[in-house]
Order: sequence, then C-alpha cells, then structure tokens
Amino acid sequence: MDKRYQVFVSSTYEDLREERQEVMQALLELDSIPSGMELFPAANEDQWTLIKKVIDDCDYYLVIVGGRYGSIGKDSKSYTQMEYEYALSKDKPVIAFLHADPSQIVAAKTEKTQEGRDRLEKFRQLCQEKLIRFWSSPQELGSVVSRSIVKLIKTHPAVGWIRADELANPQTAQEILKLRKQIDDLEAKLAQDRLKPPKGSESLASGNERFALKFDPQFADQGKSWTQEIELKVSWNRVFKILSTLMLDKAAESELARALVHEFREAVKKKVLRDTPSATSIGVKLSTQSFRTIIVQLRALGLIKRDQRQRSIRDTTTYWTLTEYGDEMMTKLNAIRSEVAQPEPTIDLISVEKIRSQNDL
Repeated sequence: MDKRYQVFVSSTYEDLREERQEVMQALLELDSIPSGMELFPAANEDQWTLIKKVIDDCDYYLVIVGGRYGSIGKDSKSYTQMEYEYALSKDKPVIAFLHADPSQIVAAKTEKTQEGRDRLEKFRQLCQEKLIRFWSSPQELGSVVSRSIVKLIKTHPAVGWIRADELANPQTAQEILKLRKQIDDLEAKLAQDRLKPPKGSESLASGNERFALKFDPQFADQGKSWTQEIELKVSWNRVFKILSTLMLDKAAESELARALVHEFREAVKKKVLRDTPSATSIGVKLSTQSFRTIIVQLRALGLIKRDQRQRSIRDTTTYWTLTEYGDEMMTKLNAIRSEVAQPEPTIDLISVEKIRSQNDL
C-alpha cells in the first residue's frame, strides 16, 4: 500500500517565508503531507487548540530556527517553542534545523531586543538536546530536510496515511497479522542473539585468561631520563570490568586509556623501583600497541562497538560503547553481591569463568 506521512513544519513566519517554501517543496517531493501555520488563523486560544490537534495527527515534527524567537503565547514562550515542547510531550519524532551562523542573518530578520535574542539562544540550546541539523541558505535547508526526513522515516517508522480504497480486506488483514507474528518472533530471536557472544568468539582468549598488558614508564635516574617497558599479567575480565562502566553511554579512547593507567600506575611504579631503586619522577604511559590489542579483542568478543555519534560537526574523536551483550556482562561483573552466603555464581564471557578475577599482578 502507498503510504504518506504527515509532517508538521514549525517556525517563525515572516522572516522564514523562503525557507518554508523550500521545506514544503522538499516534503511534497517526498510524497509527504506538510502541515503548518499557513493553515491557522491569527493567534488565540482556539488556534492553540487547533495546533495541538494537527500535531497529534502528524507523524513527524520539524522546526526551523532562524534569527527570530517569534510571537509570545502563554507562559511567556513563543508559539514555536510551545509547539516544539508539545511535540516532545507527545513522543513525536522531532528534528530541529538551526541556522548555522545567526550572526550572518540580515538585521531585518533578527530579534531587535536583547531579551528576544536571549530567549532565542535558550530555545536553540533546548533544541540541541535532541536531533538537530544545520543550514545556511534556503536551498541548503531544503536539501538537508529532504535527506533528514528520509532517514527519520527509516529509523522511526510511523503510522502514516493511506487511501481509503487501499484498506485491507479481511483476508489481507489475516495475512498481515500472520506476517506481524513472524516479525515479532524474529525480533524476539534477534534480541536474544544480541545477548550472546558472536559466532567464532569461543576460540578467543577471554574471561580469566591473562595477557601481557604493556606500559612504557619514563623516569629519571642519576640525572638522565630513561624509558622502560613493563609487562603486567592481567585477565580480560579485569580489563573489561575497569573499562565497561565508562562505556555505559560512550567513552573516548583517551578516557579508556587513562582509566587503565590510573588502575595500574602503582603496580608499574613498583616494578620500576624494584629494577631501579633510585628512580624518580616516574611517569606511566600505556603502550599504544597494548591498548589497540585490548580494543580489538573486546570488539571481537562482541562486548563493545564503535559509537558513531559525534558531539559536534568537527569532532573527530573515536568513541566506544557497550553492545547489549557487553552491557549484560558489565552488569554481572560490577554488580554488588548479597552478603548472604551463597554458592558463587558463574558467568560466561566465552567459556564458564569466575566473576571475580584473581590477583592479576
């Protein structure tokens, strides 16, 4: 069946006429149904009731933010912000399109008062807590909206609208229910599979098996600077336990490396002083090769994955986060046990291992 999606387009109006035309055209070219303030009479309480009803009927909501905050409604908020917050409250898939550089907008299309500019900035900050895209010209905005809505439809499928003559007959409805059951069963199986290690990982080192974690400490001795390679025998369980809680959301590689240095700094210093008792100013650095080995191994074991989310457009940092299987293993390794005496439970990173690592050093 041919399905069309209704998209609510929110923005200030007079200053963004050209931009709204580009957005409306982009949505129509996607066979979507644009809805917006062009449908409404002058601002009043009846209008707000109508706006909420239209947002309720829409599948997606987008807001365009330029150089104006907009006319003020109740609670000293603009109607644009009220619409945005209402869409969020209704769990509508929302995306905001912010002008990339408001300082470049012509003065006639910007707020005249400092209070207005402050309110606009706060609204921009509110939008940036959710999905956003940036634009600099009406034509660029139309292109960005087109790509973004296509992606939003794929990631957040909505109900949509279909022609009345395409409604399913009873036989088709039964077939749809049957297919839905199959989809639900497959999704349930997929969810279970996400909590298991990947195929082939049973042959990889894991759990309480140990590997050589290498550090390159630098220190001073008798007026000279020295670098020494130090190896510590550490279990995969212990390494994952140290790093996993940092990746509950996502963690930069530099953050993960610092956590390992912090954990083993004293052990490394102890080994340096054992070999060079007069060593001073000992600085501990994790071997780059060792760190890469850890990342590759935890990824191969199905415990972590690269996080594609960027904190800003210019952010080139590599971030890592837990897989669903990794999250389950993290919980089992880090959860506090009951003090009631019970047989020690076991977990399985790849083979059956004790949760608590032995003294790794």
